Amino acid sequence: MLIKILVLSLYALVIIVVGIIGLKKTRSFNDFFLGGGKVGAIMSAFSYGATYFSAVVFIGFAGKVGWGFGYSGIWIGIFNALIGTLLVWALLGWKVKKMSVDLGVHTLSEYLEKRYDSPMMKMVASIAIFIFLIPYSAAVFIGLSYLFASSFEGLQYWHAVIFMGAFTAVYIVLGGYKSMAMMDTVFGIIMTTGVLILFGYTINAGGGFHGITETLNSIDPKLVDPVGPPGWWPLLSLILLTSVAPFAMPQLMQKFYAIKDRKAIKTGMIASTIFALLIGGIAYFLGSTTRVFLNPDTSPLAFNADGKPVFDALMPEMLARVIPESLSIIILLIILAASMSTLAALVLISSSSFTKDFWSGFINKNMTDRSLTIMMRYSSLFFVLLSVILALIKPSTIVTILAMSWGAIGSAFLGPFIWGLFWKKTTKLAAFSSMILGLGVCIGLSVAGFGSPEAGTIGMGVSLAVAPIVSLVRK
Repeated sequence: MLIKILVLSLYALVIIVVGIIGLKKTRSFNDFFLGGGKVGAIMSAFSYGATYFSAVVFIGFAGKVGWGFGYSGIWIGIFNALIGTLLVWALLGWKVKKMSVDLGVHTLSEYLEKRYDSPMMKMVASIAIFIFLIPYSAAVFIGLSYLFASSFEGLQYWHAVIFMGAFTAVYIVLGGYKSMAMMDTVFGIIMTTGVLILFGYTINAGGGFHGITETLNSIDPKLVDPVGPPGWWPLLSLILLTSVAPFAMPQLMQKFYAIKDRKAIKTGMIASTIFALLIGGIAYFLGSTTRVFLNPDTSPLAFNADGKPVFDALMPEMLARVIPESLSIIILLIILAASMSTLAALVLISSSSFTKDFWSGFINKNMTDRSLTIMMRYSSLFFVLLSVILALIKPSTIVTILAMSWGAIGSAFLGPFIWGLFWKKTTKLAAFSSMILGLGVCIGLSVAGFGSPEAGTIGMGVSLAVAPIVSLVRK
């Protein structure tokens, strides 16, 4: 216990020092939000990957998907790397950077306004980003707090949520994007080293890959099939939701606004893809082994009284069984590293959506750069507070919250953003139609009882289909 406290204290001290360094280098809103637009390849690659994967993936997603799909859940990690990372960097990296410079925009909402000459679209986009990223941030807090509560005896869940909220607020308010990018490199190294250690111990504890496979096969032969027990459509919807939504996720697009040049994008693309393949592939493999190590008799904390699994508790329990007590700090550092990066990115994007796009865009258009930066810091605190409150309420499982957030953002922005970048004939009416219809279908299906991944996938499909159809019909 003492070692954990000492290591985490040192970890916190390093982050605060980096935050202070970033604070001294922050002279303008552009410095605070984009690091001056001159962030290098490796820092951008780690920042993208560490933002993509968080406690949500390691705890909620990997646990629930692995328990239900078995080995086939690994496909999600593979396609996250190939589509959500490699293809995103290859198709959007330089195009988004060049667009941001040519149009003089800092955010996705500003781009939509300039591209379609529509202040109303900017307003709707800024409100949607702020609203739907709050649940995502709350899901990260929930996952991280579950892990802390299970790792420190006597620490209650709500203690962990409040502590992480305060820590995140201090970290991001001090230095902004520059501090975040610097720490993301450290986070990325910690995550890479940590998952390799977890992978080795898991293979060893399960009797090798062959032993794990035989155990899963004895439980249910479908768990080792290319498509797991829930079937191809649930699996495909999860792959599409988590791999295609990044094409329009504002916290990921920010990395391209901030990157230095075209050469950095090429290098960053390779590094980020390798990182994503390693982290995603191992995370979902670890999730698939939960059935090997856990059952209601030996792991009562991971199951309800009726024997049904508590999905958000599966991974913490499994990792606690696999990793020796002396190395348990590694688990904490991995999840903490992944989560801090994601939280920082979400806070920056959401606060900029409120401050730069909404407040400065419609309420007070004459704000000075200094006033804008100060208000960004205050709105960052406000966003963290809302996320902490939602995390304390715990409205649903982590997977459901994440799927709802990603599905809504992807359904709203894929059509207008992607078609606007690649097809000059995309009209304002088409962009607005795809945004409203895509988001409406996603929310409507969720309310009607569809699973969040399926609703989000269909909503994204509608958004992508409506924009070109309306553009051709109404030129």
